[in-house]
Amino acid sequence: MICYKCGQDAGWNDKCPVCGADLSLFKRAIRISNSYYNDGLQKAQVRNLSGAIISLRQSLKFYKYNIQARNLLGLIYYEMGEMVDALSEWVISANYQPDDNLAKKYIDQIHNNRNQLETINQTIKKYNQALTYCKQDSKDLAVIQLRKVLSLNPKLVKGHQLLALLYLEEGHLDKAKKALRDAGKIDTDNTTTLRYLKEVNRRLKEKGTERKKKNDDLISYQSGNETIIMPKRFRESSMWANILYIIIGLVVGVAVTCFLVVPGIKSQAKTDAKKQLLSANDTISTNGQTISGLNDQIDKLKKELEDEKKKNDGVSDQISTYEALLNAYVYYTTNDVIKAGEALENINTSYLSDSAKQTYDTLNGSIADSYKEALYSQAYSSYSSGDYQSAIPTFQKLVGMDEAYRDGSAAYYLAQSFRKSGDLASAKPYYQYVVDNYAGTEKARTSKNYLAQEQQ
Repeated sequence: MICYKCGQDAGWNDKCPVCGADLSLFKRAIRISNSYYNDGLQKAQVRNLSGAIISLRQSLKFYKYNIQARNLLGLIYYEMGEMVDALSEWVISANYQPDDNLAKKYIDQIHNNRNQLETINQTIKKYNQALTYCKQDSKDLAVIQLRKVLSLNPKLVKGHQLLALLYLEEGHLDKAKKALRDAGKIDTDNTTTLRYLKEVNRRLKEKGTERKKKNDDLISYQSGNETIIMPKRFRESSMWANILYIIIGLVVGVAVTCFLVVPGIKSQAKTDAKKQLLSANDTISTNGQTISGLNDQIDKLKKELEDEKKKNDGVSDQISTYEALLNAYVYYTTNDVIKAGEALENINTSYLSDSAKQTYDTLNGSIADSYKEALYSQAYSSYSSGDYQSAIPTFQKLVGMDEAYRDGSAAYYLAQSFRKSGDLASAKPYYQYVVDNYAGTEKARTSKNYLAQEQQ
């Protein structure tokens, strides 16, 4: 234990042997901090992440130098998609204990992955944009942004919660419930998630009650173990109805009598028929066993054939993946960045070995910027020549990779291409994006004018 006064190692004594400071209360604070840390660790192990955060914050409140508690708090933030909060805790931890600290390893892993840093940056921007759309009552645009956010960061709990709230507001109860279940898989006992889920279930129950049709012309009552359903306006049967019921009963009685007598007369014929039927059944049973054995062999051979086909398909996919990686490298060496980028997009990294994945990451990092620039040049060339149908898919691919490319120029020219091809409705979201993110520019003023025309 380090003395809080002189900074020297004081062991676990009640008084510091160096400066003589009273350490009894300090020791108690450390024990309480460790107790809260253990509680937070137990909650994190059962994915009660929000509860774990509360316990770990209490632990740090009693002893801010509890490095294990601070590192675990950062990991929980990271698991919930709160990258900025996680980095903040790890940076503080690394400053308190520079040596032998896992926080430095976590920080280095994030800093060395430029793609992850870019993803974090895009996630923050898009989530804040979604909040802005919510404040502007543009719920459709907010939903679009949140879907993009969750595609980049599927573990962002508050993103799932906000998406569920928007679905709840629009009356899409099933979608809201699915979003809340996705949030619950990440943090099982999150109070906000449970409160929203309770409201969704209440509305679903009310909706089910409204759909249930009640027939006011019927009443029911219990008679022993049977439920009797009858019309409310029940009238006693008339005399003619009773006579009819008697006649029907007589007819039924005669029919039953006939069916009981006839089998006795024909019993001998049935006995002979049964003997023949038993003999035929024995023959069928023997043949059925033979057929069953053959069917089992056929099923076994079919299963073996399907297993071999799956293996061959897996090998074929793996070969195609390595061929795509090789083609991407060849295109890269010949400075054909567009074909190289397209080849990399078709690669399924799950089929790559560790060394091949390193090659893929290196190659992807080398051509990412050049690929975007080449796509932009190709799309802008088509746009300038009036070939908007060719420009649209290329601009869409570029915007899907980086919506803010060239300060929103890609999104702006995509909107222009849609508008000039007669599809102003598809251009609207991209005009709106330019207006919201690049106010004061010529692109924003032009976009605003087209949006006003569309509303008129």
